[in-house]
Amino acid sequence: MVGPEDAGGCSGRNPKSPPVPAPESAGQDGKMIRATGGFGGGVGAVGPPEEGEEEDALPMVVATLLDSHSLTCKVGRRGLSLTPGLGFDLSRGERNWVCVVLPAPEYEARTGRACKPPPQSSRRKNFEFEPLSTTALILEDRPSNLPAKSVEEALRHRQEYDEMVAEAKKREIKEAHKRKKIMKERFKQEENIANAMVIWINEILPNWEVMRSTRRVRELWWQGLPPSVRGKVWSLAVGNELNITPELYEIFLSRAKERCKSLSETSSENDTEGVSIADREASLELIKLDISRTFPSLYIFQKGGPYHDVLHSILGAYTCYRPDVGYVQGMSFIAAVLILNLEEADAFIAFANLLNKPCQLAFFRVDHSMMLKYFATFEVFFEENLSKLFLHFKSYSLTPDIYLIDWIFTLYSKSLPLDLACRVWDVFCRDGEEFLFRTGLGILRLYEDILLQMDFIHIAQFLTKLPEDITSEKLFSCIAAIQMQNSTKKWPQVFASVMKDIKEGDKNNSPTLKS
Repeated sequence: MVGPEDAGGCSGRNPKSPPVPAPESAGQDGKMIRATGGFGGGVGAVGPPEEGEEEDALPMVVATLLDSHSLTCKVGRRGLSLTPGLGFDLSRGERNWVCVVLPAPEYEARTGRACKPPPQSSRRKNFEFEPLSTTALILEDRPSNLPAKSVEEALRHRQEYDEMVAEAKKREIKEAHKRKKIMKERFKQEENIANAMVIWINEILPNWEVMRSTRRVRELWWQGLPPSVRGKVWSLAVGNELNITPELYEIFLSRAKERCKSLSETSSENDTEGVSIADREASLELIKLDISRTFPSLYIFQKGGPYHDVLHSILGAYTCYRPDVGYVQGMSFIAAVLILNLEEADAFIAFANLLNKPCQLAFFRVDHSMMLKYFATFEVFFEENLSKLFLHFKSYSLTPDIYLIDWIFTLYSKSLPLDLACRVWDVFCRDGEEFLFRTGLGILRLYEDILLQMDFIHIAQFLTKLPEDITSEKLFSCIAAIQMQNSTKKWPQVFASVMKDIKEGDKNNSPTLKS
């Protein structure tokens, strides 16, 4: 059998001739389908009679229904596939043979010949048995041309079907219970947030200085701040030791805009503060590049997004406010989180004061000696809490800087899901720099079993890109299990002791003392 596209080939006449239009559609409503073409054959084209073939026999077309879309027609010794119809009339024009597809009554009236029904084929037809479901596949009898099921096979199929249905019902019930549990937990969480919001607004914030250190407030703080008061609490907790005002922010913002404008106009003058234009231009270019990589999945910080210009303004103003620090890669994530929770001027004030904390200042100014002291203090508590994993890391010479730098630079806002990072920020504002390193130990504890099975490369890759399915409940449970106490010393005492040891070591290794 051949399709309409193969009609030219089956006619055996000049296959390189240009094709002709496809047949018009026809159905049982009496409309005709005309399949025309030259001797070369097009869609539905039929060549002239071959030798030994009577021209009167040409109208006698035997059509066999293959499926709901096509017919196979025999015209003489040549095959042709056409759109369904029950009668055919074939006539010859000056150059073309024309095949007209007609409904059976009209064909019989025109030709006086009865349409013969297509011969029954022993081949199994698709339309004879079309299972509508798995039930039909298992339970229905086989088509008549196949052997019937035995009693044992039928019983086995029934048993398999019942097992499938029972298993499906179990899964549905289990999923329904899971959804119900999730919804119940969500409603409970929302209720807790609403109740906590009332307490924060009506009781804690009006009496901030008195209540901030109470046990009740610290417990509420640990559970996470309500989003509606998060920005306010962060601002109060970070403080404003630098005494920055919104007016001062506007001054540095204007200066940043002027510098951007002057940099686009000239590149030959030097800055009066001693920072070269090339350095400032590189810093501004880095800001542009970093903004495009800040929470890319949110799109709100991308060019054209609602917070793109705000983020650029805060970072540009900060480079003018602190030229000694400038812009360092990773600052954009911290500024972005603040923008999501505070107004623009308040976000800048919190940003500048946050980066002025000893730990952040050491990292963003790339003070190697101070960074090493923080890493050494971290390792003291690492060994105290996770001795097995600590030895595993030591065996590969895997130092904390490999994974801690990125976590500290962005305050986990790049490494953790945003909602979880905000909760880390909540407690960081309460406990200070200690909690940043405690969170790092909590992450290592959470994935301890996995990390113990990895080598250096895989550990570094894993800690650089943490799993996205990490939940606040699991992480904070691990963080709570971390004891930030070595013998009787807590983080501040251990850090001071490390600094003292390093200073004494520097003195002992001093060339002056050796001489």
